[in-house]
Amino acid sequence: MALRGLKVIEFLGLAPGPLCGTFLADFGATVTVINKIGPAPFDVLSNGKKVISVDLKCKQGLDIVNKLCASSDVLIDTFRPGVLEKLGLGPESLMKKNPRLIYARLTGYGQTGPYKDKAGHDINYVAMSGILSLLGRNGQPPMPPINLLADFAGGSLTCTLGIILALFERTKSGKGQVIDCGMTEGLAYLSTWLFKARDRLLQGDPGTNLLDGGFPFYSTYKTKDGKFMAVGALEPQFYANLLEGLQLSADKYPQADVEECRKKFEEIFKSKTQEEWCKIFENLDACVTPVLAIDSIDDHEYHKNKNTFFRDSENKILPEPSPTLSRTPGVSVGKEPLPPQGQHTVQILKELGYSDKIIQDFLNKGYVYAHEKSKL
Repeated sequence: MALRGLKVIEFLGLAPGPLCGTFLADFGATVTVINKIGPAPFDVLSNGKKVISVDLKCKQGLDIVNKLCASSDVLIDTFRPGVLEKLGLGPESLMKKNPRLIYARLTGYGQTGPYKDKAGHDINYVAMSGILSLLGRNGQPPMPPINLLADFAGGSLTCTLGIILALFERTKSGKGQVIDCGMTEGLAYLSTWLFKARDRLLQGDPGTNLLDGGFPFYSTYKTKDGKFMAVGALEPQFYANLLEGLQLSADKYPQADVEECRKKFEEIFKSKTQEEWCKIFENLDACVTPVLAIDSIDDHEYHKNKNTFFRDSENKILPEPSPTLSRTPGVSVGKEPLPPQGQHTVQILKELGYSDKIIQDFLNKGYVYAHEKSKL
């Protein structure tokens, strides 16, 4: 795989950091998750990773983390600014011992500025990026897009890009560097096209524009069975095929007649089931597709053909890694079971050179925690 041999340290945090680690693990990196001792946190993304539980409040625990970082390529820090510095694990300290370390810092507002110490969640970062202002309709308050945009697009994906860029640069300089990935700025950057095109495509209020549901030929419609169809017939040739599928006349329902078309489209789409509409538009190039339900999405012929998804050991539907590389494709670590807290503690300590006697002493004194599967 493309990242085979890469060693990554991930401090277990909320979802953006772990997903960044999963992206790297899916393409071959060895990811070690450092977890604090205590109640098991909410974790659904440690599959295929090594997990170690360490007391970061004692010297012995900090020594273990230092040893891990001294032989690693990447560190993913999801704490608030300054937290790891207080523990002696900041970039200045760790990169003195390991100048090749890529130190990736993933937070809501970045490491500098007046908001750097503020708490927040996806909705706040999307709001501060300017993008939430575009997600309303008919004068209603903007709707948060679950936690997809800031956490995972502006956060996980942008941080992963930063890591790959830093790794590539390291092949020339031999040096690591610090990555400051603020989810707010990351999402703003991801939205570059929208910022550049807004004077042409976003002139009206949210929900009245070409790409946000303001026009009937780029919208969604409810079907007879309570499901939905998505219509993206922007260009004239696609609009003509849309009308053909709906059995409507172009003379009576031109694209410019927004309100009349919307009412008619809503009425007609409600007259048939989603499956019936799929058959009607199967051979019509009209940019009309079903809105697939997430809990049965792997049943659709498109995804069966592309092998987009797989079912894990709990029968949950999960996506395969993307993009697909021709020689070194990724393999989802989600196919492996979720490791219990501290499963690899003993294994990792042995790899770092600790003797059985010292490891047992660490366990007895609570410097580390090992799951019953992690035995001496």
